[in-house]
Amino acid sequence: MLRQTLRLARPAQTRLFSTAFLARNAHASTPKEFKTAKSLSEVTDKYDLIGTGAQPGTVPTDLEQATGLERLELLAKLEGVEAFETEPLDSSRKGTMADPIIVNSYDTYRYVGCTGSPAGSHEIMWMKPSVEKVSRCWECGSVYKLNYLGSEEGDHHH
Repeated sequence: MLRQTLRLARPAQTRLFSTAFLARNAHASTPKEFKTAKSLSEVTDKYDLIGTGAQPGTVPTDLEQATGLERLELLAKLEGVEAFETEPLDSSRKGTMADPIIVNSYDTYRYVGCTGSPAGSHEIMWMKPSVEKVSRCWECGSVYKLNYLGSEEGDHHH
C-alpha cells in the first residue's frame, strides 16, 4: 500500500542527486517496480533510495523511513564510507583570478565558506561560485572557481 502511495506522489520531473556515486550510477529511466537498496552496492538508480517504511504497529527506524540523500548517507555510514565530500578546501593560499581555488561539483553551482588564509583568519564568508562566474571573498579577496563534473544530459535543475 505504501509503495503504491509513493508511486502516485512522485513528481513527474525529479532532480538527480548531486553526489559522485549517484551521478556515476544513475539511469534516466524509471524502474517498473521499486526496490529498496539495503547497501551502497545495490544503489543503481535514484529510486532505489526510497525507504521501506515501518511494519504495521511498529515505530520505524531511521533507515526504514529515510529516503533520498538521507538514505544514501545512512547506507554509506553503515559501511564506514563518507557519502559527501567533507574535506576542507585548500586554505594554504589565497586563490587569484589567474590561479583560483578549484571547487568540484556535480551541480552547476556550489556554496563555499571562506575562512581566509591561513584558515581561520576571518569569519566565514559564504559565496556561490557557478559555471558562469567565479566568486571572490569580500574579506580576503580569495577567488573560487567551479569545476563542473556533471553531465549536460539528464541534469534537471530548479
